[in-house]
Amino acid sequence: MIIRNAKVYNDEGRFILQDIYMEGEVFTAAEDYQGSKRSFGEVVLDAAGLMAIPGLTDIHFHGCVNYDLCNGTEEAISAIAEYELQNGITTICPASMTLPEEVLTKIVEAVSSYDNTKGADLVGINLEGPFISTEKKGAQNELYIVPPNLELYRRLQKVSKNRIKLVDIAPEEPGALEFIKAVKDEVVVSLAHTAADYETATKALQAGASHITHLYNAMPAYTHRKPGVIGAASDSPDCTVELIGDGVHVHPAVVRNTFRIFGSDRVILVSDSLMATGIGDGEVELGGQKVYVKGKKATLKDGTLAGSVMNLMDCVRVCVKEIGIPLEQAVRSAAVNSAKAIGIYDKYGSITPGKYANVVLLDEELNVRGVIKKGRLVK
Repeated sequence: MIIRNAKVYNDEGRFILQDIYMEGEVFTAAEDYQGSKRSFGEVVLDAAGLMAIPGLTDIHFHGCVNYDLCNGTEEAISAIAEYELQNGITTICPASMTLPEEVLTKIVEAVSSYDNTKGADLVGINLEGPFISTEKKGAQNELYIVPPNLELYRRLQKVSKNRIKLVDIAPEEPGALEFIKAVKDEVVVSLAHTAADYETATKALQAGASHITHLYNAMPAYTHRKPGVIGAASDSPDCTVELIGDGVHVHPAVVRNTFRIFGSDRVILVSDSLMATGIGDGEVELGGQKVYVKGKKATLKDGTLAGSVMNLMDCVRVCVKEIGIPLEQAVRSAAVNSAKAIGIYDKYGSITPGKYANVVLLDEELNVRGVIKKGRLVK
Protein backbone atom coordinates (compact mmCIF):
# COMPACT_ATOMS: atom_id res chain seq x y z
CA MET A 1 0.00 0.00 0.00
CA ILE A 2 1.05 3.58 -0.67
CA ILE A 3 -0.54 6.66 0.90
CA ARG A 4 0.16 9.70 -1.25
CA ASN A 5 -0.12 13.46 -0.67
CA ALA A 6 -0.78 13.38 3.09
CA LYS A 7 0.80 15.71 5.62
CA VAL A 8 2.66 13.08 7.65
CA TYR A 9 3.66 13.29 11.31
CA ASN A 10 7.32 12.32 11.14
CA ASP A 11 9.91 11.08 13.65
CA GLU A 12 10.87 14.66 14.49
CA GLY A 13 7.32 15.46 15.56
CA ARG A 14 6.53 17.70 12.57
CA PHE A 15 4.00 17.43 9.77
CA ILE A 16 5.59 17.24 6.31
CA LEU A 17 4.17 16.42 2.89
CA GLN A 18 5.39 12.96 1.93
CA ASP A 19 4.25 9.51 0.83
CA ILE A 20 3.97 6.47 3.11
CA TYR A 21 4.97 3.01 1.90
CA MET A 22 3.84 -0.28 3.41
CA GLU A 23 4.83 -3.89 2.71
CA GLY A 24 2.73 -6.52 4.44
CA GLU A 25 2.31 -5.44 8.07
CA VAL A 26 5.11 -2.88 8.28
CA PHE A 27 6.23 0.48 6.96
CA THR A 28 9.05 0.44 4.44
CA ALA A 29 11.35 3.06 2.97
CA ALA A 30 10.51 4.37 -0.50
CA GLU A 31 13.72 2.95 -1.97
CA ASP A 32 12.91 -0.52 -0.60
CA TYR A 33 9.27 -0.64 -1.66
CA GLN A 34 8.50 -3.59 -3.96
CA GLY A 35 4.70 -3.51 -3.95
CA SER A 36 4.21 -3.07 -7.70
CA LYS A 37 6.30 -6.20 -8.31
CA ARG A 38 4.17 -8.43 -6.11
CA SER A 39 1.57 -10.71 -7.68
CA PHE A 40 -1.23 -9.17 -5.64
CA GLY A 41 -0.41 -5.69 -6.88
CA GLU A 42 -0.73 -2.65 -4.65
CA VAL A 43 -3.26 -0.24 -3.19
CA VAL A 44 -2.70 3.50 -3.63
CA LEU A 45 -4.64 5.93 -1.42
CA ASP A 46 -4.76 9.61 -2.30
CA ALA A 47 -4.87 11.42 1.05
CA ALA A 48 -4.65 14.97 -0.31
CA GLY A 49 -5.92 17.44 2.30
CA LEU A 50 -5.55 14.92 5.13
CA MET A 51 -3.02 14.44 7.93
CA ALA A 52 -1.45 11.05 8.66
CA ILE A 53 -0.52 10.29 12.26
CA PRO A 54 0.65 7.09 13.97
CA GLY A 55 -2.09 4.98 15.49
CA LEU A 56 -2.72 6.04 19.09
CA THR A 57 -1.91 3.91 22.14
CA ASP A 58 -4.12 4.17 25.24
CA ILE A 59 -2.38 2.80 28.32
CA HIS A 60 -5.15 3.63 30.78
CA PHE A 61 -8.82 3.01 30.06
CA HIS A 62 -11.38 0.50 31.29
CA GLY A 63 -13.91 -0.04 28.57
CA CYS A 64 -16.41 1.27 26.03
CA VAL A 65 -19.63 0.36 24.17
CA ASN A 66 -21.10 -1.30 27.27
CA TYR A 67 -18.12 -3.59 27.87
CA ASP A 68 -15.33 -3.46 30.47
CA LEU A 69 -12.00 -5.27 30.64
CA CYS A 70 -13.16 -6.54 34.03
CA ASN A 71 -15.89 -8.58 32.33
CA GLY A 72 -12.98 -10.94 31.74
CA THR A 73 -14.38 -12.41 28.52
CA GLU A 74 -13.22 -12.67 24.91
CA GLU A 75 -16.51 -11.04 23.85
CA ALA A 76 -15.78 -7.96 25.96
CA ILE A 77 -12.17 -7.61 24.85
CA SER A 78 -13.13 -8.07 21.20
CA ALA A 79 -15.86 -5.40 21.35
CA ILE A 80 -13.51 -2.98 23.13
CA ALA A 81 -10.68 -3.60 20.66
CA GLU A 82 -12.90 -3.09 17.63
CA TYR A 83 -14.38 0.18 18.92
CA GLU A 84 -10.95 1.55 19.77
CA LEU A 85 -9.56 0.64 16.36
CA GLN A 86 -12.42 2.33 14.53
CA ASN A 87 -11.61 5.51 16.47
CA GLY A 88 -7.91 5.55 15.63
CA ILE A 89 -6.60 3.87 18.79
CA THR A 90 -4.71 1.01 17.18
CA THR A 91 -2.93 -0.23 20.33
CA ILE A 92 -4.45 -0.73 23.77
CA CYS A 93 -3.28 -1.52 27.30
CA PRO A 94 -6.56 -1.44 29.27
CA ALA A 95 -6.77 -1.14 33.05
CA SER A 96 -8.26 -3.48 35.60
CA MET A 97 -9.84 -2.38 38.88
CA THR A 98 -9.43 -3.18 42.58
CA LEU A 99 -11.07 -6.61 42.72
CA PRO A 100 -10.61 -9.99 44.48
CA GLU A 101 -7.74 -12.18 43.29
CA GLU A 102 -10.05 -14.71 41.67
CA VAL A 103 -11.64 -11.99 39.52
CA LEU A 104 -8.28 -10.44 38.60
CA THR A 105 -7.04 -13.90 37.66
CA LYS A 106 -9.97 -14.36 35.29
CA ILE A 107 -9.23 -10.98 33.70
CA VAL A 108 -5.52 -11.55 33.11
CA GLU A 109 -6.24 -15.08 31.87
CA ALA A 110 -8.65 -13.69 29.26
CA VAL A 111 -6.02 -11.19 28.11
CA SER A 112 -3.30 -13.84 27.89
CA SER A 113 -5.40 -16.01 25.57
CA TYR A 114 -6.91 -13.23 23.45
CA ASP A 115 -6.43 -13.49 19.67
CA ASN A 116 -5.08 -10.14 18.43
CA THR A 117 -6.19 -10.51 14.82
CA LYS A 118 -9.31 -8.34 15.25
CA GLY A 119 -9.54 -4.78 16.46
CA ALA A 120 -6.77 -2.80 18.13
CA ASP A 121 -3.68 -4.71 19.23
CA LEU A 122 -4.00 -5.67 22.91
CA VAL A 123 -0.41 -5.29 24.10
CA GLY A 124 -0.82 -5.53 27.86
CA ILE A 125 -2.68 -4.79 31.08
CA ASN A 126 -2.54 -1.84 33.45
CA LEU A 127 -3.05 -3.33 36.92
CA GLU A 128 -4.82 -0.41 38.62
CA GLY A 129 -5.28 -1.78 42.11
CA PRO A 130 -5.49 -3.53 44.50
CA PHE A 131 -2.28 -2.06 46.01
CA ILE A 132 -3.67 1.41 46.68
CA SER A 133 -4.69 3.74 49.50
CA THR A 134 -8.17 3.68 51.02
CA GLU A 135 -7.86 7.43 51.64
CA LYS A 136 -7.50 8.15 47.92
CA LYS A 137 -9.40 5.21 46.51
CA GLY A 138 -11.47 7.37 44.13
CA ALA A 139 -13.91 5.09 42.33
CA GLN A 140 -12.07 1.91 43.38
CA ASN A 141 -13.84 -0.56 45.67
CA GLU A 142 -12.41 -0.29 49.21
CA LEU A 143 -13.49 -3.84 50.07
CA TYR A 144 -10.73 -5.32 47.93
CA ILE A 145 -7.81 -2.98 48.65
CA VAL A 146 -4.77 -4.86 50.03
CA PRO A 147 -1.21 -3.84 50.94
CA PRO A 148 1.46 -4.34 48.25
CA ASN A 149 1.80 -8.09 47.86
CA LEU A 150 4.66 -9.41 45.75
CA GLU A 151 3.35 -12.98 45.72
CA LEU A 152 -0.09 -11.88 44.50
CA TYR A 153 1.46 -9.75 41.75
CA ARG A 154 3.71 -12.62 40.63
CA ARG A 155 0.77 -15.05 40.50
CA LEU A 156 -1.19 -12.63 38.30
CA GLN A 157 1.82 -11.90 36.10
CA LYS A 158 2.42 -15.61 35.57
CA VAL A 159 -1.21 -16.25 34.56
CA SER A 160 -1.08 -13.22 32.23
CA LYS A 161 2.03 -14.64 30.51
CA ASN A 162 3.87 -11.43 31.41
CA ARG A 163 1.20 -9.18 29.88
CA ILE A 164 1.03 -6.85 32.90
CA LYS A 165 2.85 -3.73 31.65
CA LEU A 166 2.05 -1.37 34.53
CA VAL A 167 1.34 -2.02 38.20
CA ASP A 168 -0.14 0.77 40.32
CA ILE A 169 0.89 1.29 43.92
CA ALA A 170 0.42 3.71 46.80
CA PRO A 171 3.99 4.19 48.07
CA GLU A 172 3.00 5.04 51.65
CA GLU A 173 1.49 1.58 52.22
CA PRO A 174 3.47 -1.02 54.23
CA GLY A 175 5.93 -2.93 52.06
CA ALA A 176 5.61 -0.58 49.08
CA LEU A 177 9.29 0.31 48.74
CA GLU A 178 10.34 -3.33 48.97
CA PHE A 179 7.74 -4.21 46.34
CA ILE A 180 8.98 -1.47 43.99
CA LYS A 181 12.61 -2.57 44.29
CA ALA A 182 11.65 -6.20 43.60
CA VAL A 183 9.67 -5.58 40.39
CA LYS A 184 11.12 -2.38 38.88
CA ASP A 185 13.12 -4.24 36.23
CA GLU A 186 10.20 -6.32 34.97
CA VAL A 187 7.22 -3.94 34.96
CA VAL A 188 6.53 -0.19 35.01
CA VAL A 189 5.65 0.82 38.58
CA SER A 190 3.19 3.71 38.73
CA LEU A 191 2.29 5.78 41.79
CA ALA A 192 -1.49 5.87 42.03
CA HIS A 193 -4.47 6.42 44.33
CA THR A 194 -2.10 7.66 46.99
CA ALA A 195 -1.99 10.06 49.92
CA ALA A 196 1.83 10.16 49.85
CA ASP A 197 3.70 13.34 50.66
CA TYR A 198 6.65 14.69 48.64
CA GLU A 199 9.30 12.81 50.63
CA THR A 200 7.53 9.45 50.40
CA ALA A 201 6.84 9.81 46.68
CA THR A 202 10.44 10.84 46.04
CA LYS A 203 11.74 7.75 47.85
CA ALA A 204 9.45 5.58 45.73
CA LEU A 205 10.69 7.17 42.51
CA GLN A 206 14.28 6.74 43.64
CA ALA A 207 13.52 3.08 44.43
CA GLY A 208 12.40 2.42 40.85
CA ALA A 209 8.87 3.73 40.29
CA SER A 210 8.83 5.74 37.06
CA HIS A 211 5.25 6.68 36.24
CA ILE A 212 2.26 8.52 37.72
CA THR A 213 -1.31 7.36 37.17
CA HIS A 214 -3.79 10.08 36.12
CA LEU A 215 -1.80 13.03 37.50
CA TYR A 216 -3.79 15.27 39.91
CA ASN A 217 -6.60 12.73 40.33
CA ALA A 218 -6.71 10.53 43.47
CA MET A 219 -3.68 12.19 45.09
CA PRO A 220 -3.01 15.25 47.30
CA ALA A 221 -3.17 18.63 45.64
CA TYR A 222 0.05 20.45 44.76
CA THR A 223 0.54 23.43 47.07
CA HIS A 224 3.45 25.75 47.73
CA ARG A 225 4.38 24.05 51.03
CA LYS A 226 3.17 20.53 50.27
CA PRO A 227 4.14 19.62 46.70
CA GLY A 228 3.24 15.96 47.21
CA VAL A 229 3.37 13.35 44.45
CA ILE A 230 3.05 16.02 41.76
CA GLY A 231 6.08 17.90 42.98
CA ALA A 232 8.09 14.70 43.37
CA ALA A 233 7.24 13.70 39.81
CA SER A 234 8.25 17.07 38.40
CA ASP A 235 11.60 16.80 40.21
CA SER A 236 12.25 13.33 38.72
CA PRO A 237 13.34 13.79 35.10
CA ASP A 238 12.77 10.14 34.13
CA CYS A 239 9.21 10.02 35.47
CA THR A 240 6.31 10.05 32.99
CA VAL A 241 2.82 11.25 33.93
CA GLU A 242 -0.63 10.36 32.68
CA LEU A 243 -3.09 13.15 31.99
CA ILE A 244 -6.80 12.51 31.41
CA GLY A 245 -7.55 14.74 28.45
CA ASP A 246 -11.35 14.91 28.59
CA GLY A 247 -11.53 18.51 29.87
CA VAL A 248 -13.43 17.31 32.96
CA HIS A 249 -10.86 15.60 35.18
CA VAL A 250 -8.27 18.37 34.86
CA HIS A 251 -8.95 22.08 34.30
CA PRO A 252 -7.77 23.36 30.90
CA ALA A 253 -5.36 25.85 32.53
CA VAL A 254 -3.79 23.00 34.49
CA VAL A 255 -3.51 20.86 31.34
CA ARG A 256 -1.61 23.67 29.59
CA ASN A 257 0.63 24.23 32.60
CA THR A 258 1.36 20.51 32.92
CA PHE A 259 2.84 20.47 29.44
CA ARG A 260 4.98 23.47 30.36
CA ILE A 261 6.21 21.88 33.59
CA PHE A 262 6.84 18.34 32.37
CA GLY A 263 7.83 19.03 28.76
CA SER A 264 6.96 17.36 25.49
CA ASP A 265 8.32 13.88 26.24
CA ARG A 266 6.90 13.15 29.69
CA VAL A 267 3.16 13.80 29.41
CA ILE A 268 1.02 10.87 28.27
CA LEU A 269 -2.58 11.50 27.29
CA VAL A 270 -4.98 8.79 28.48
CA SER A 271 -8.74 8.53 28.32
CA ASP A 272 -9.60 6.53 31.49
CA SER A 273 -12.78 5.71 29.58
CA LEU A 274 -15.64 3.65 31.00
CA MET A 275 -18.01 1.17 29.39
CA ALA A 276 -20.40 4.11 28.82
CA THR A 277 -18.03 5.52 26.17
CA GLY A 278 -19.73 5.32 22.81
CA ILE A 279 -23.12 4.71 24.46
CA GLY A 280 -24.36 7.95 26.04
CA ASP A 281 -26.15 8.90 29.24
CA GLY A 282 -27.34 6.28 31.67
CA GLU A 283 -26.23 3.91 34.41
CA VAL A 284 -23.24 1.57 34.07
CA GLU A 285 -20.90 -0.38 36.32
CA LEU A 286 -17.24 0.05 37.27
CA GLY A 287 -15.48 -2.42 39.55
CA GLY A 288 -18.79 -3.61 40.98
CA GLN A 289 -20.07 -0.09 41.70
CA LYS A 290 -22.85 1.85 39.99
CA VAL A 291 -21.75 4.81 37.87
CA TYR A 292 -24.10 7.53 36.64
CA VAL A 293 -23.34 9.17 33.29
CA LYS A 294 -24.68 12.52 32.14
CA GLY A 295 -23.05 14.43 29.29
CA LYS A 296 -19.28 14.48 29.72
CA LYS A 297 -19.40 13.41 33.37
CA ALA A 298 -19.42 9.97 35.02
CA THR A 299 -19.77 9.81 38.82
CA LEU A 300 -20.49 7.48 41.69
CA LYS A 301 -23.63 8.12 43.72
CA ASP A 302 -21.69 10.44 46.06
CA GLY A 303 -20.43 12.55 43.14
CA THR A 304 -16.91 11.07 42.95
CA LEU A 305 -15.56 11.18 39.39
CA ALA A 306 -15.41 7.64 38.01
CA GLY A 307 -13.51 7.76 34.75
CA SER A 308 -14.37 9.46 31.48
CA VAL A 309 -16.81 8.88 28.65
CA MET A 310 -14.39 9.87 25.87
CA ASN A 311 -12.02 7.72 23.88
CA LEU A 312 -8.40 8.80 23.42
CA MET A 313 -9.00 10.38 20.01
CA ASP A 314 -11.79 12.45 21.57
CA CYS A 315 -9.28 13.55 24.21
CA VAL A 316 -6.82 14.62 21.50
CA ARG A 317 -9.57 16.74 19.92
CA VAL A 318 -10.48 18.32 23.26
CA CYS A 319 -6.85 19.13 24.03
CA VAL A 320 -6.23 20.68 20.62
CA LYS A 321 -9.53 22.39 19.81
CA GLU A 322 -10.73 23.42 23.29
CA ILE A 323 -7.63 23.60 25.49
CA GLY A 324 -5.10 24.92 23.00
CA ILE A 325 -2.45 22.18 23.02
CA PRO A 326 -0.61 22.08 19.64
CA LEU A 327 -1.63 19.08 17.54
CA GLU A 328 1.99 17.97 17.26
CA GLN A 329 2.25 17.80 21.05
CA ALA A 330 -1.08 16.01 21.48
CA VAL A 331 -0.05 13.35 18.94
CA ARG A 332 3.31 12.89 20.67
CA SER A 333 1.55 12.39 24.02
CA ALA A 334 -1.10 10.00 22.70
CA ALA A 335 1.00 7.93 20.29
CA VAL A 336 4.74 8.31 20.89
CA ASN A 337 5.11 8.82 24.66
CA SER A 338 2.53 6.17 25.50
CA ALA A 339 4.27 3.53 23.38
CA LYS A 340 7.64 4.41 24.90
CA ALA A 341 6.30 4.23 28.45
CA ILE A 342 5.30 0.56 28.20
CA GLY A 343 8.29 -0.53 26.12
CA ILE A 344 6.66 -1.12 22.73
CA TYR A 345 8.12 1.81 20.79
CA ASP A 346 10.30 -0.55 18.75
CA LYS A 347 7.13 -1.74 16.96
CA TYR A 348 4.52 0.98 17.56
CA GLY A 349 4.15 4.73 17.91
CA SER A 350 5.68 6.26 14.78
CA ILE A 351 5.57 6.06 11.00
CA THR A 352 9.01 4.54 10.70
CA PRO A 353 10.27 1.79 8.35
CA GLY A 354 10.24 -1.57 10.12
CA LYS A 355 7.44 -0.71 12.56
CA TYR A 356 3.87 -1.95 12.29
CA ALA A 357 2.02 0.05 9.63
CA ASN A 358 -0.62 1.67 11.86
CA VAL A 359 -1.86 4.99 10.46
CA VAL A 360 -4.79 7.29 11.16
CA LEU A 361 -5.93 9.80 8.55
CA LEU A 362 -7.46 13.00 9.95
CA ASP A 363 -9.13 15.94 8.27
CA GLU A 364 -8.56 19.54 9.36
CA GLU A 365 -11.29 19.21 12.01
CA LEU A 366 -9.52 16.13 13.40
CA ASN A 367 -12.25 13.77 12.28
CA VAL A 368 -11.02 10.24 11.56
CA ARG A 369 -11.24 9.70 7.80
CA GLY A 370 -9.27 6.47 7.58
CA VAL A 371 -7.59 3.86 9.78
CA ILE A 372 -4.90 1.43 8.63
CA LYS A 373 -3.78 -1.37 10.94
CA LYS A 374 -0.70 -3.37 10.01
CA GLY A 375 -0.95 -2.31 6.40
CA ARG A 376 -4.66 -3.09 6.03
CA LEU A 377 -7.37 -0.48 5.55
CA VAL A 378 -9.95 -1.09 8.29
CA LYS A 379 -11.93 2.17 8.04
